[in-house]
Amino acid sequence: MTNLKKVGLTALAGSLAAVSANAGELAVSGSTQLTYVTGESANSASKFGQGSGFSLTGSGEMDNGWSVSHAIHFASAGVFDSSATTLTMGDMGSIAIGGAASINGAYDEAYATAYEEVSDGTTASSTSMNTMGAFAGNGITYNAPAIDVAGASVALGFEYTPQGDGAEATDGTTAARTDATGKAMGLGVTVTTDMGLTLGAYGATMEDNVAVASTADARQDRFDGTWFAKYAFGPVVVSYQTSYVDAGVEGAAVTTGVAKTVGTSSGVFEAEALSLAFNVNDDLSISYTDIDDTYDNQDDNGTSAQTADVTQSMESIQIAYSMGSMSIKAYTTETTNPNYLQDAATRTVNEIAVGLAF
Repeated sequence: MTNLKKVGLTALAGSLAAVSANAGELAVSGSTQLTYVTGESANSASKFGQGSGFSLTGSGEMDNGWSVSHAIHFASAGVFDSSATTLTMGDMGSIAIGGAASINGAYDEAYATAYEEVSDGTTASSTSMNTMGAFAGNGITYNAPAIDVAGASVALGFEYTPQGDGAEATDGTTAARTDATGKAMGLGVTVTTDMGLTLGAYGATMEDNVAVASTADARQDRFDGTWFAKYAFGPVVVSYQTSYVDAGVEGAAVTTGVAKTVGTSSGVFEAEALSLAFNVNDDLSISYTDIDDTYDNQDDNGTSAQTADVTQSMESIQIAYSMGSMSIKAYTTETTNPNYLQDAATRTVNEIAVGLAF
């Protein structure tokens, strides 16, 4: 997923418009990346690729000391990607609206890597740890100011949207309505210590309003949950993360020979990730990550027949080297049982990328 490192300006109308015009700043940043990829699928050729993007970030300060900011990101070909508007209220924290302000992005695949999230190279259509709370994005977000507890810094964030589908609405408009889902919300907490240990936990739920026949299995609200731990000692970072996705869907048994889709297939998805990252120096880093992502049809399948679990396993080796505004990065990622399809052909994706930031 794309994460904006700065989240930005509020579009509070009227009086704030004058403040932004008089005291605001606008910055432009961008990047481009050239890639060479092999092994993406059984039927795809090795290929070169190119992508680029740029961001506009504006900020201003109000008379009471609060600040307002806005950021918008455009992907390749100038296509709108994400945006956020934020009001920072000093010791009262900040309120933001927009997909780029969603807190769930800080908790999906939060383990340390040298280059990319492992799901970037799975060649699978779904990776459960990468979907954490995506349905709760593009709403309103509150981030409380970090507090000190027994020498540790504790940060808390909450997000809410009246319709949990992840769709983003523009100024004065609404997103397409669906009766299938209701409101969604997510809560995340991150604890950072001065001993190199970082802990995080996140949970999100979305109302399921799909009507079913009286003779059919009941449906429940969707729940996503995850927690992670990262420990840094010297140049080494060790990470562990586990996640759980229950779409609340009951239904007929899904055989091991059928691909599964996170969020729509009956059953639950449970994943565990272990990562080891090493910073060789300020410019060079390497990492190894192993993920087991298991589809369990038995845990949420009502009276339907039970089927064997299927584990999608991923191993990724990554390396990254930077020199000023230029970076060279690469990974090789192997996926066993892609798409939670038992005995499917193992896929190996290799990528090398040259990036430029400006």
